[in-house]
Amino acid sequence: MVQTPMTRERLFALREEISRLEGNSIATARQQALAGESGHAKQRESHCLPLGVPELDHALEGGLPLNGMSEIRSQLMRDATAATGFALALAALLQRKSDEDRAPVLWISDTVTSMETGIPYALGLADFGMKPERFLHAAPRRLEEALWLAETAVESGAFSVSILEVKGNPAHFGLTESRRLGLRAKAAGRPLLLLRQSGEEEASSAPFRFLVEPAPATSRFLPDRSMLGGSIGNPVFRLTLEKSRNPAPVSLLLEWNPHDRQFSPIREPEHARSARKLPAHSGSRLPASANRPDLPQELGVALALERAS
Repeated sequence: MVQTPMTRERLFALREEISRLEGNSIATARQQALAGESGHAKQRESHCLPLGVPELDHALEGGLPLNGMSEIRSQLMRDATAATGFALALAALLQRKSDEDRAPVLWISDTVTSMETGIPYALGLADFGMKPERFLHAAPRRLEEALWLAETAVESGAFSVSILEVKGNPAHFGLTESRRLGLRAKAAGRPLLLLRQSGEEEASSAPFRFLVEPAPATSRFLPDRSMLGGSIGNPVFRLTLEKSRNPAPVSLLLEWNPHDRQFSPIREPEHARSARKLPAHSGSRLPASANRPDLPQELGVALALERAS
């Protein structure tokens, strides 16, 4: 078909118009996608609390979730103080975040757990960076009552954070109860910390689980920034993020500053590393004792009593 000059000009004009429209549509779609990603990132940032440690915040995808449940556990009951201290440090950060509405912190622990780990002490809370006047403690008699109270607390939205402390892996608190707690916290948009003392790893609906162990504290700083030998500084936790979307767990030492209410990563002290190489008894071994007076006597033929016949 032979095209006239007028036909070719119209064809070129139509092609330019189509290219312009397609370019605008692509640019508009790209702008909408970028705006959506930016809005999603801002929304994700608003629903998490950064802990101030880049490595840990990156593994947590921005920080501690503020609209769901997170789990903290200790392997042994003797490590319960470390897990409790880490939970209180997180509560102090959340308490500072809610200074405007002055929302209190609710700590829930059943009777059995309170008998093992004790109950929070007001002066100790103040020294740890918290405000005792905005701290409430509940001690239900049964685990079922503690679960009901935790669900009611997150649904009410009246607390900056609710902490549920349980011992071990009770049969009445499994994956179903964990999923229900997580869904209630997510629907209410409130943080919930599940503190499992002396518990094993098990299936949980919490997206993040922390394993907390005690670690040696550093010495205190003097005004000239030198170390005061023989002193005990801020508490230190050996933290392992054992459940997350990362393929490998994140493990590091965190120091909690109660005055500034912030975490900071530290290295393991030299004296702690050297102490692990020393034997339990550093002195010389004593020689084995011999001819002790309490050795058993040899059996003889003499009888204690005479024969009756």
